Amino acid sequence: MRIGIDTRMYGAESTTGIGVYIKNLTDHLFLIDQKNDYFLFMNDPAYSNFRPLNNRVNKIKVNLPWYSWSEQIKLPKILLNYRLDLVHFPHFNAPVLYPKKFLLTIHDITPKFFPGPKVKKSAIRKFGYSLTINSALRRAKKIITVSNHTKENLVKNFLITSKKIETIYLGFDQSFLQVTPKNKLIEFKKKYQLIKPFIFYLGVWRDHKNLTGLIKAFEILKKDFNLNLQLVLGGKPDPAYPEILEAVKKSEFKNDIVTPGFIASDELPLFYQGAEAFILPSFCEGFGLVALESLACGTPVAASKTTSLPEMLGELALYFDPYDPNDIAKKIYQIVTDYNFRAEVKKNGPVQLKKFNWQTCAQKTLVIYEDIS
Repeated sequence: MRIGIDTRMYGAESTTGIGVYIKNLTDHLFLIDQKNDYFLFMNDPAYSNFRPLNNRVNKIKVNLPWYSWSEQIKLPKILLNYRLDLVHFPHFNAPVLYPKKFLLTIHDITPKFFPGPKVKKSAIRKFGYSLTINSALRRAKKIITVSNHTKENLVKNFLITSKKIETIYLGFDQSFLQVTPKNKLIEFKKKYQLIKPFIFYLGVWRDHKNLTGLIKAFEILKKDFNLNLQLVLGGKPDPAYPEILEAVKKSEFKNDIVTPGFIASDELPLFYQGAEAFILPSFCEGFGLVALESLACGTPVAASKTTSLPEMLGELALYFDPYDPNDIAKKIYQIVTDYNFRAEVKKNGPVQLKKFNWQTCAQKTLVIYEDIS
């Protein structure tokens, strides 16, 4: 087969977890598939940095922004030029005008509930999102979801038959299982001025991630629970959501809130391993890869109960109501002070993590390619 994959979001820096998914899926697909030809449609800088594994892997530079008119108008023409048997769109934004066979991966349906300020202010953008996702879901030969939580949301909110959807869990980077020497952790903490025990968040700075709620909970922890902690908010501040940075600046405990920005992959295990707990207070979360990474590092997780996290972590996390800062604070206090629970996470974490493997993800995806070809 000639298989096309829309890899414009390729790589960890391009767009949250979708870029990580694309990179790991393709890396493992190319190792296990010895017969099909792949065509990756890429944007710079990923296009320039990508080195094909073999002559069955081809890269094509398109430089088309996602969620754009050019994506809808120009991408179908480019895809048609390559006479593809199948195209995999790893997000909902399959071009409405693409007439050939394709499948989708849907990570979550967050934009339906939290569309962001640009969409809220624009009737055209609202219409564009609704048209694109409904068209893509209807026309796709198969839909992959990364959790049963997302699958159930699709069935409920878009009236898609469950027979059309298959859940395939993501994997995680095995390097997170490696233990960092204590001296390296000490140096790392000095670098980022982490002079107190700290709790850690990592992700985009958008409204559905509930960072303002986490900041309120942190203030409750400091005032009502007398915990002498720091809060690390990893990820780039988003200018479209100025209220988050404003909440940091206005907090009476702003000196204990650390904002390191984008965290490079080589330092990420240090943040996880150095933290007392990892906190994921999202209102919506389709998979929660960062929570798995924390678990791999032996660091317990406190997370929202309205997301996929109970499915991913089971009894190895504490869950809270993300709409209640007091409940968030209470669960963080419990997880930080309960050393027996921390020991249980380290003991049973490796068993839970066996469910999540990139090679298995690629193998199951390849089966779908072959089934619908």
